[in-house]
Amino acid sequence: MTSSRTLGGGTAALRVEGLTKRYGRRTAVEDLSFTVRTGRVTGFLGPNGAGKTTALKALVGLARPTAGRAFVRGAPVTRMRPDARLLGVAIEPCGAHPGRTARAHLWSLAALAGLPRRRVGEVLELVGLKEAAGGRVGTYSMGMRQRLGLAAALLGDPEILVLDEPVNGLDPQGIRWLRTLLRERADNGGTVLLASHMLGEAARTVDDVIVIDRGRLVHEGAIRDLERSGESVVAVRTAEAERLTGLVVAAGGRTRRDDGGGLLVEGLDATEVARLAHHDGVLLEEIVQRTASLEDVFLGLTGGARR
Repeated sequence: MTSSRTLGGGTAALRVEGLTKRYGRRTAVEDLSFTVRTGRVTGFLGPNGAGKTTALKALVGLARPTAGRAFVRGAPVTRMRPDARLLGVAIEPCGAHPGRTARAHLWSLAALAGLPRRRVGEVLELVGLKEAAGGRVGTYSMGMRQRLGLAAALLGDPEILVLDEPVNGLDPQGIRWLRTLLRERADNGGTVLLASHMLGEAARTVDDVIVIDRGRLVHEGAIRDLERSGESVVAVRTAEAERLTGLVVAAGGRTRRDDGGGLLVEGLDATEVARLAHHDGVLLEEIVQRTASLEDVFLGLTGGARR
């Protein structure tokens, strides 16, 4: 299958089919398939170690998959020549020698890509590094190096951007700037694939989500559908959490701890939980039924709800 069309008639900017990547006995990505649509910001989400970076490297041709195929605009990535006008990538740290200036680093990249030298000044201004461009990269903060990596990815004003954890190291103003930049590119017909484990920030930026866990796909679709998919949860506070957990699991429910040390129950409503506790003499200090948050849904998909 090599069609560049996807569901709903939208063009597939990026696509992987049956992608598997092993390092010796360790499987980083297994039988992974997904599509990234044109004109959308797509969040590639998963906990640390889920295989996001490995999958991105295989998708853009920086790693050879053990099995499966990756396509950019319908063409196999293995047959493509690098084209900074088509694909901009920021996966590893900025890659600049610490003794070089940011401007010199970008000049080299522009020359290799056949881009006009003036484009360097344009992207330096775009990412907010114009005043610091003459400084050596080794003196840069993490946030500045992150901006330099973004500048390199944007040099060719590419149709497609693939970014791995681009908000790491950015301050709140930088995060807002990046969110606006990515949104504008998608609204103007560009495509962004954004890998992140920061669910809250991704939810403010993306249109679609691809969620993986342990190298496998667990969800693909619009962010609004993921937000609506969560069951209600019951928040409980009790000094006998282990006893209550046993009762809930025996009744077909699931539990996990929340950030405040309480217990979250899924699969049962508040009345059922209260009845179980009353029947076995488990004292409940507090019990509240609430709609699952996006974080709850994400944790459920990626195994965070398992005990």
